[in-house]
Amino acid sequence: MKDVILSIDQGTTGSTALFLDTDVQVVASHNTEFPNHYPKPGWVEHDISEIWSSVSSAIQQAKAKVPQSRISAIGITNQRETCLFWDRETGEPIHRALVWQDRRTAAFCQELKDRGLEQKIRSKTGLVLDPYFSGTKAKWTLDHVAGAREKAQKGEILFGTIDTWLIWKLCGSHVTDPSNASRTLLYNIETQDWDDELLQIFDIPRACLPKVVDNAGIMGRTKGVDCLEDGIPVSGVAGDQQSALFGQACFEAGEA
Repeated sequence: MKDVILSIDQGTTGSTALFLDTDVQVVASHNTEFPNHYPKPGWVEHDISEIWSSVSSAIQQAKAKVPQSRISAIGITNQRETCLFWDRETGEPIHRALVWQDRRTAAFCQELKDRGLEQKIRSKTGLVLDPYFSGTKAKWTLDHVAGAREKAQKGEILFGTIDTWLIWKLCGSHVTDPSNASRTLLYNIETQDWDDELLQIFDIPRACLPKVVDNAGIMGRTKGVDCLEDGIPVSGVAGDQQSALFGQACFEAGEA
């Protein structure tokens, strides 16, 4: 049986599963769409169960086209700033995921600018201070879900971007990679770790954050997933824009 690699591309409106052969040619693929939810003007949310269903469906449909192949590894790319919290024991989300397009934290961003923190945050993260990124979304969730902050401080609920959620669902590992961590406003791109001063500014407990691991390396192995056999390594993760840059063969600083 010929080995294939399963690539999961989890996007804002749909999830795509692709199977690639040893010559890096796509031998099968399938896309499954899911809805966005707009509870108020400027608010954009995902029902995380709908995302998982779309990923599972895409894998099953693509897998049916290569029934004799063995999946040797899984790679994940994803919408980057969309984020959520879920219960460590049950795996259930405490709130819908807040999507990268969501603007509900604009007032808090302005408050941080008025406090003169914009340059400090940019120097540590490389990012502008904007609701686009995950840090203010995480704070909003902890502020608005009853008991969430206390549970986060105890590590009873876990935070993640979509890559982290998918790896958790596939393997039970609570990890992310630098390309996604660097889009949160919580990650110091110089020290390459979660930044304690930023965590204090955004009031995010470190205990709920995933471990940041290399883009390439085994993050975990599948276990108890209906659409996949146990033991397949998840061995590559990167946010969609960084993945696209790499796919276009931009390997050196300054290339675009």
